[in-house]
Amino acid sequence: MEKTKTLIIGSGPAGYTAAIYASRANLQPVIYKGIQPGGQLTTTTIVENFPGFKNGIDANELMAEMQQQAQNVGADVRDGAIVKADLSHRPFICEDERGNIIQAETLIIATGAGAKYLGLPDEEKYRGQGVSACATCDGFFYRKRIVAVVGGGDTACEEAMYLAGLAKKVYMIVRKPYLRATEIMQKRVREKDNIEILFNTNTIGLFGERGVEGAHLVRHKGEPNEEKYDIDIDGFFLAIGHRPNTELFKNQLELDPQGFILTKPKSTATNVEGVFAAGDVADPTYRQGVVAAGAGAMAAIEADRFLQDKGEK
Repeated sequence: MEKTKTLIIGSGPAGYTAAIYASRANLQPVIYKGIQPGGQLTTTTIVENFPGFKNGIDANELMAEMQQQAQNVGADVRDGAIVKADLSHRPFICEDERGNIIQAETLIIATGAGAKYLGLPDEEKYRGQGVSACATCDGFFYRKRIVAVVGGGDTACEEAMYLAGLAKKVYMIVRKPYLRATEIMQKRVREKDNIEILFNTNTIGLFGERGVEGAHLVRHKGEPNEEKYDIDIDGFFLAIGHRPNTELFKNQLELDPQGFILTKPKSTATNVEGVFAAGDVADPTYRQGVVAAGAGAMAAIEADRFLQDKGEK
């Protein structure tokens, strides 16, 4: 059985930043990259809102740089994923996909969250070529263009409002005959001149030669008055929620109704002493790389202080 002071699960901005800070604190962290090395950020192309890169930076390049920096200061970065975790006592016992057992004095969970998609083959086909799940990340590329947002909740309305400040026109594609968002958000989108809400509407496909150029829609799907039609768009944004990667920790950590890990106020500490959560796995609100990186730094600092308080460092 292998032993470590700090085990980090996940390799997005939160995981790598935690690894950098933990290494510099001489915690000799082991970090598992997980099933999506680099995290959700790698599903986009150019990142223009991460400080320090005046011309933006390719998302995969940014994650590669973070990984190298973590390794340079001593982090043990490993391919593969942790598939079992027993948090019932400390040290925590974790197992990777190859059956290796790791005993960890502290645990930093940075497994992230994945955007929910409709499940259309075209979503994968045009990923990074017009399909996005983050308006704040990619909206900048659609200034004075036409975009569509899928969803009818608060998140969809917020994304539509953000995009309306950039794009020429925003369609909201809503499968129900009403918006699920709060009254104030509904009022905002209804009053915005360049937002058009398409109720009772489902997306059945996307088309375009060089990226997304339009969407195939159906109104009143499966009903006698069903109507199929197309709209011209340059960008297609999913806003139907995110699914945190917390399956491994169910019934062990306190989660909110959506499955995000609950942390203590102004902290990354969970309800289990010695377990910390950073990044999108504990953040249903901001979901930004720079915010995740900050939380990763917090988690490592808190893990270090925890071990010092316990006299284990």
